[in-house]
Amino acid sequence: MATVAELMRANLLEVFNERDDDRRAKAIAATYATDVEFADPEGVATGHDELNAKAKGLLDQSPGFVFVPDGPVLVNHDLGHLAWAFGPEGAPPVVRGIDVALVEDGLVTKLYTMVLPA
Repeated sequence: MATVAELMRANLLEVFNERDDDRRAKAIAATYATDVEFADPEGVATGHDELNAKAKGLLDQSPGFVFVPDGPVLVNHDLGHLAWAFGPEGAPPVVRGIDVALVEDGLVTKLYTMVLPA
C-alpha cells in the first residue's frame, strides 16, 4: 500500500505531469479511489474519468510545461500537502500552487488544488 507521501508525488508527477494517456490512466487507477473528488478554483471533478479529463486538458493547453515539486511532501496522518510549480521546462514557473489530499485505505479520496497569487 502506498504511503501518503508516495501518493502526493504520484498525483503531481505520474498523473498531472504525464502526457501519455495510457500511463496516466494506470497511475490514476493506482493513486485515487474510484469516486475521488478533485476540487480546484474552476470546479469539482468526480471519479477517474473526470479527473483524467482535467489532467489531460491542462496538459493539452500548456505544451512544453511541466509540474515540479516546490518543497517537501508534508504529512499529518491521512492528510498530505505538496507545493508545486508549473511552467516551461527549464524556465521559471508561471504559476505555483499547493495540493492537499485526504487518503483512505491507501488511495486519495479527496484532492484540493489551490493556486497561489503571482
